[in-house]
Amino acid sequence: MTGLSEVDISVVVPFLNEQECVEAVCAEIMEVLAPIFGDRWEFIAVDDGSDDETGDVLERAAEGHTFMHVIRSQERSGQSAALKLGFMSARGEFIGTLDGDGQNDPRDLPRLLEEIKRRGVHMVSGIRVNRRDSWVRRMSGRVANRVRSSILKDNTSDVGCAVRVLKRQCLEDIHLFRNFHRFFPALFVMNGYSVAEVPVNHRPRFSGTSKYGGGIRSRLWVGLADLAGVYWLSRRVIRPRVAGRRGR
Repeated sequence: MTGLSEVDISVVVPFLNEQECVEAVCAEIMEVLAPIFGDRWEFIAVDDGSDDETGDVLERAAEGHTFMHVIRSQERSGQSAALKLGFMSARGEFIGTLDGDGQNDPRDLPRLLEEIKRRGVHMVSGIRVNRRDSWVRRMSGRVANRVRSSILKDNTSDVGCAVRVLKRQCLEDIHLFRNFHRFFPALFVMNGYSVAEVPVNHRPRFSGTSKYGGGIRSRLWVGLADLAGVYWLSRRVIRPRVAGRRGR
């Protein structure tokens, strides 16, 4: 088995009932990233308890590719739980994330990896330009971003963007709870880690419709409940600083 030091980046992608586009998504990820990273990367595809053929298609896509691993959840647990399963299996020094519907461009990941190293930060998060979502999703995202940013002061422009690269070691200090993906940059900031943003590409879905989320009202009320919990946590995070040490 490849050791931790031999994997530069682990790419984690959650899927839920995406049988229409999962084959194309996986093929593009491998075609784009394999020539760049060679044998120093891994692709972790997580099936979030799909009730269609997503899991089977993923397993067929992984055949013959030692760098691709498939994790199948016993039941649907949500996008955050799927990401956590992937993170728990990741062996790379860095972790990259993408959505499983093809809207994110895997060509952005190498650039984000370069940026996180160049800037010396702990996470680089994407800002979607020319969003190709419905009016409802764009508007609900704007509302959620404004409310969250005004309360958490995380200075994140587009928390709904799934394109990110982060240092795997930082996850040891991050509490990964239900729906944490909506507050991922804020969780890094409140634990003393640095976050930068860069513009990334955004595209129409390869096929099908969104399996996560909802309308403005449903997304807002669910988000507010989670926001209250994150705010409570932000007021209680302990970050002790050592001024000096002697002996053990």
